[in-house]
Amino acid sequence: MTSHQFNKIATYRSPAELRARLLELNIELPCDDEIQTTASGSPLAAPIQIGNFQVGNRWCIHPMEGWDGNTDGTPSDKTFRRWRHFGESGAKLIWGGEAAAVQHSGRANPNQLLATPDHVTGLQQLLLELTTAHVEKFGSADDLLVGLQLTHSGRFCRPNNQDLEPRIAYHHPLLDDKYGIDPQDNSVLWTDDELETLIDSYVQAAQTAEQSGFRFVDVKSCHGYLLHEFLSATNRDGIYGGDFAGRTRLLKTIISRIHDACPNLQILVRLSFFDTIPFQQGALWGEPVDFQSLLPYQCGFGCDPQDPTQIDLTEPIQLVTDLKELGVTALNLSCGSPYYNPHLQRPAAFPPSDGYQPPHDPLLDVAKQITAVRQCKAAVPDIPLVGTGYSYLQDYLPHVAQAVIRAGWVDMVGLGRMVLSYWNLPADTLQTGTMQRKSICRTFSDCTTAPRNALASGCYPLDPYYKQSAEAGTLKERKKK
Repeated sequence: MTSHQFNKIATYRSPAELRARLLELNIELPCDDEIQTTASGSPLAAPIQIGNFQVGNRWCIHPMEGWDGNTDGTPSDKTFRRWRHFGESGAKLIWGGEAAAVQHSGRANPNQLLATPDHVTGLQQLLLELTTAHVEKFGSADDLLVGLQLTHSGRFCRPNNQDLEPRIAYHHPLLDDKYGIDPQDNSVLWTDDELETLIDSYVQAAQTAEQSGFRFVDVKSCHGYLLHEFLSATNRDGIYGGDFAGRTRLLKTIISRIHDACPNLQILVRLSFFDTIPFQQGALWGEPVDFQSLLPYQCGFGCDPQDPTQIDLTEPIQLVTDLKELGVTALNLSCGSPYYNPHLQRPAAFPPSDGYQPPHDPLLDVAKQITAVRQCKAAVPDIPLVGTGYSYLQDYLPHVAQAVIRAGWVDMVGLGRMVLSYWNLPADTLQTGTMQRKSICRTFSDCTTAPRNALASGCYPLDPYYKQSAEAGTLKERKKK
């Protein structure tokens, strides 16, 4: 079986069968035979120190945009439901909970939460919903660390409707073409003076988060959004582009300014640790768009300019080192973008509606993310790292998660779309060493397809709340089209 011919994870009947496939793909990835519980000494049950706070275990919930807030930037009933599930999950690090925009114009959709000074009450209520649910189920929230992710969507802003209203770091020849941006239109470019105002917005958003009761903020720098795009702004003029110091200056300045304004607030960063070329649907499966005329490639971060399909972690590891020295207390390492290379960022057997068929066995991309984090851990061992990309492992997610934690490849394992269908996974595995197979995310990608069609993000195939909703019928019709 080649990498283009692959079985779905659910067809592997044991960890041994999965290990055999990993060996066939020449993937080094440990996978335990049994799920360990807290009582049997699971590595995932061990506490970990993040800054001045001891987190109770090694499970983390990634921040997710629900596309389900109110248009005024406050949380809706759907938002409260998701956050309640985060609290019930048993994970002890809630990394940002939600991507909250620092400006209305920076929202990824008209229903994204806002973290501006007049949104304290809604954020306080969300945090209370989560922590109350956690206390009701587990008795205490003393070892539960919860923060808020701060974001500006940059190239992917849709603050008012489904139409893009981009604000970009630089003109990217491939992404401008893909998303219909005139390469001669400089009105969509941030000026250096405008960025000073943006920095102020991040500081105000951090103050809002602190006032709302969050213990940390995540300065989001991943997935093609604004601060991630600045990391590849080699062709940008001025102090926020060009060389490595220029391209990382905006992120570092925001962090330093937040430190000055909120000295008691921890700062964490979710980072796209490496990227690759934008992909498109080919004759049979996804393939990179033609980039040969752009070599050496100047539009990527963490990829080889001579062959941008290959990873080069020189600059990403230097950035992690710099962020640690700036006082960032933990990093959550992701990669790529769900918009232009979702197979890399979010490995799946079934693509989203605007995606493409997997170009190879998604296990290769799971391993690529885990291996990159392992290399970062070896290079910068004294900062906690959260790993990403585990949901595709499905039935064997905890088997791999506990093995890589034990091996020291990563400090914590993050869950994203998995908790939309199976929010009790951390608690179930640690308490009983079992999983509820009917709830396991099978990477149908409806949680991505729905918001691409102006619907709330949820697990429409497996969560009865969404499966029985009116939106489920709408989603089904739009997928047909």
